[in-house]
Amino acid sequence: MIFGENGALRVMVAVSARGLMKAVSNRVGRWRRQIGGIVQRWWPRQCVLCASTRHPEGLCAGCRRDLPMCLSACPRCALPGTGGETCGRCLKRPPAFDGTTALFSYDYPVDRLIQRLKYASDFGVADALAQYVVGAVARPSVDVIVPVPLHPARLAERGFNQAVEIARPLAQAWEIALVTRGVARLRRTDDQVGLALSARRKNLRHAFSCEAKLDGARVLIIDDVMTTGATLDALALCLKRAGAASVCNLVIARTPLR
Repeated sequence: MIFGENGALRVMVAVSARGLMKAVSNRVGRWRRQIGGIVQRWWPRQCVLCASTRHPEGLCAGCRRDLPMCLSACPRCALPGTGGETCGRCLKRPPAFDGTTALFSYDYPVDRLIQRLKYASDFGVADALAQYVVGAVARPSVDVIVPVPLHPARLAERGFNQAVEIARPLAQAWEIALVTRGVARLRRTDDQVGLALSARRKNLRHAFSCEAKLDGARVLIIDDVMTTGATLDALALCLKRAGAASVCNLVIARTPLR
């Protein structure tokens, strides 16, 4: 793991829970999450995979054992199957971020869970995944958490940012400042599916901006899925140009090279 005990809290830009909701969700998204919270309060918690009510953590013990773990991964980009050694791609062209932890490989059933969160607004999945992370990953030695921002047009379409939905409970559990305002996606990039890494990097050039003061801060980026790492690389470069001393990633799933 790339994390250790938490150090002193340094520079941070945070917003209140009410302000955060307004900043990252449109009216429909806020309504969906409020209704979901009421349902979860009065309805028995279920495993998000098998619907068992015997385990209130969101993922039952049996389903946890069947999840596709991301093992023997590159410590820099979390590419699985490297025996824990830095992969050739990171050696040839080191990314702007300093390390990555991925919990799972982007395979069944994790891929279905993430799709439920993103395209069916199933916020229970975000809560279940965040609870898993808290139990599996030591509290990180970082000063701020930055969810990967969505372009405003994409945010308006979806109604919420899935990275924020995962990052919010993590920030609360770890008592680390959550930064959303001041970090933005400037351009709605072309569809990245099927693009080579070089094309993705070109597509993401100058895609992010950071007005938050991060002088000397240790930053943890949160995202749902890491494919080639081009998005995280572009965001990490932007954050370091804004003064961040180090930038690491925590992602729920890593897409293996096929």
